Amino acid sequence: MAEPIKPHEVVEAKKNAMPSEVIECFNELIAEKWNGRSATIKQSEAANRIAKRMNVDTQYLYASGFMDVEDVFRDVGWKVTYDKPGYNETYTATFEFRK
Repeated sequence: MAEPIKPHEVVEAKKNAMPSEVIECFNELIAEKWNGRSATIKQSEAANRIAKRMNVDTQYLYASGFMDVEDVFRDVGWKVTYDKPGYNETYTATFEFRK
């Protein structure tokens, strides 16, 4: 019989359900954007790279929750900040990764 997921199991379950291409692309972008203190990645840049590698459209990535990587990277030690425009703001959404 199935049991409800426990809170401490959620991040591991999410990581296991996430396609490896998502993690690989974020790893590449972190390395490319690393300035010695942090790496700031535009959400659209990550989504386009992942979509191209997986041969899907970006809407599929968002609908599947595959762009919600913050907790997966936090679980291995990164400090991750996601910033998106609020109401009446117009700028590009970003992920910032810090040690």
